[in-house]
Amino acid sequence: MPPPLRIVVADDNPVVRAGLAALLSGRDDIEVVAEAADGREAYEQAVRHRPDVILLDVRMPGVDGLTALPRLVPLAPVLMLTYSHENETVYEALRRGAGGYLVHGEFSADQLVRAVGDIRAGRAHFSHSAAGALLANVRQFTQRPLHAQSNVGHSSGGQALSPAVLSTELSRREGEIMDLIASGMTNQQIAAACFISQKTVKNHINRIFAKLNARNRGEAIARWYGAAPGGAHRHD
Repeated sequence: MPPPLRIVVADDNPVVRAGLAALLSGRDDIEVVAEAADGREAYEQAVRHRPDVILLDVRMPGVDGLTALPRLVPLAPVLMLTYSHENETVYEALRRGAGGYLVHGEFSADQLVRAVGDIRAGRAHFSHSAAGALLANVRQFTQRPLHAQSNVGHSSGGQALSPAVLSTELSRREGEIMDLIASGMTNQQIAAACFISQKTVKNHINRIFAKLNARNRGEAIARWYGAAPGGAHRHD
């Protein structure tokens, strides 16, 4: 049998820590090697034990989860495991390197174990409200109000099309995918956030590139932000 996955659990609530430790340590393929009450202690335990995955709460006294993330990510993949599901919090956790985000009350014991395995293997994992919060935050960030789009043109005029105009070229799902591309997410993370396969993500991206007349992600993002020459082709 392969060695068990070694986990550090960081949460300021001792009841939550004990519950998670008991849940995960009851399996032959997972071992909780340390617990931590805040981000600083999580870092110290991660340096000492070199775990395979770190389970990290967001709100903790002293050094909170978001503050600790940039120092923890180089040591081990991090799965946020928290009650916090605000749009900005989810987005910031992903921006700072978290590999996944689970909200308490939205997953079973088996789903938690599967998420730990996914994070260890480099596969992103989100619970439903976390995925929804991420999409909502990215959509709000990338879309600009119409009154700020004075430079909007058409492809024939050599000006960029804004997200508001491009949204009429892309399907709703393609718009969501484009939002996530613009946020810097990988195909793997997009697949997890949208609950679709990576192959489906690739198919969506190919259609997006064709509609935006883009050769790569950089060009697609530039046109989505209205910052590059050229424009989208109409696909009915």
